[in-house]
Amino acid sequence: MTGNEQVSSLSIGIVLFPNVTQLDFTGPYEVFAKLPNAQLYLLAQTLEPIQSDRGLTFLPDTTFAQAPALDVLFVPGGPGIDAKMEDSKFLDFLKTQAKQARYITSVCTGSLLLAAAGLLQGYRATTHWRSLDLLEMLGVETVSERVVIDRNRITGGGVTAGIDFGLALAAELFGEGIAQAIQLGIEYNPQPPFNSGSPQTAPAAVLAQVTAASQNVQEIRRQIVQRVVTQLQTANISKAVENLAS
Repeated sequence: MTGNEQVSSLSIGIVLFPNVTQLDFTGPYEVFAKLPNAQLYLLAQTLEPIQSDRGLTFLPDTTFAQAPALDVLFVPGGPGIDAKMEDSKFLDFLKTQAKQARYITSVCTGSLLLAAAGLLQGYRATTHWRSLDLLEMLGVETVSERVVIDRNRITGGGVTAGIDFGLALAAELFGEGIAQAIQLGIEYNPQPPFNSGSPQTAPAAVLAQVTAASQNVQEIRRQIVQRVVTQLQTANISKAVENLAS
């Protein structure tokens, strides 16, 4: 679908889980909510309240079992991805929805969940700068950019890139005019007080501090990713054997 096509209705599913990073999805949500004829679904395995990694609580409105076929599947990131990368029911939901979704998307480390479900292999994608190497381990061609569009896969970088991602998706769906109107409406005109928003521009001391502070978390996640890689490789081998036998 391109920005020149008319959309009678648009279903967007935002996949939530405990310890999600709220800005990963609330930034895009602000953009999505302003799209013409869009129906937004806050999806989770149950309708129980979900707490973000910083303590904000959200209420899902639709369970995975009740979810309609989605035009846009959107997965945010956060510390909670560690458990979900090895949650077969969660990953199966992503796989099922991806079969008919027009766009399969993520922000921040949500791309690791898509990759764990086997949905980014053969695509270019991005994630939070601290996890680019982990995404590459999962067989994805990584790109260090705010938003990466590869066919119907659209991925955003870390946290604040979610607004850029939302606007890029809006332009894909409805054209640049709609996207620019939304941008102006939310006065998205970033002028950060410091030039420390990426590892390429941050002072060396700041980069070292942030890297060291997340080292233990990254090592635990790396071990999880390695297990997921092994599982994906085993599944691919089994599938290949089945194809030969059929």
